[in-house]
Amino acid sequence: MMEEVAKVVANSNSGWVVVEVEMKSACNHCDSSDSCGTSAVAKAFSPKVQRFSIQTERAFATGERLKLGLPESVILKAAMLVYILPLVGFFIGAYTGNLLATGIEVSQDLLSIAFALVGGVASWALGKKFAKALEEKAQPIIIKSLGKPIDIAQ
Repeated sequence: MMEEVAKVVANSNSGWVVVEVEMKSACNHCDSSDSCGTSAVAKAFSPKVQRFSIQTERAFATGERLKLGLPESVILKAAMLVYILPLVGFFIGAYTGNLLATGIEVSQDLLSIAFALVGGVASWALGKKFAKALEEKAQPIIIKSLGKPIDIAQ
């Protein structure tokens, strides 16, 4: 189970709570972040926040921190759809273009490359559509409440 900490933004009486999760970057987590150009670019952009609603029976206070969980299988399926499916489409397209080129006596290389690109882009679009549908069905669960953060400024 993949876990992430979220902050409660809004709470409704109808059994739904709106949470906000800060999207983290891998930058600033290695020893070479001082001399890394990618780290410098990542620091220039503000962290992204994702909001979504979770159904719950318990009421949570605004500002409360929650530990959320999402099964790894959902993330692996989405990654396979977005990364592996286009690669398979690319190879199938190249093979189809090669077969078609030998049948109509056209440049095999040119037709193979064209069909490979069409196959890769088409399967990427299809994978993205299915991954979005998978993401909408995947509902994170609230593992536990972490309480409100301590305000040191007071």
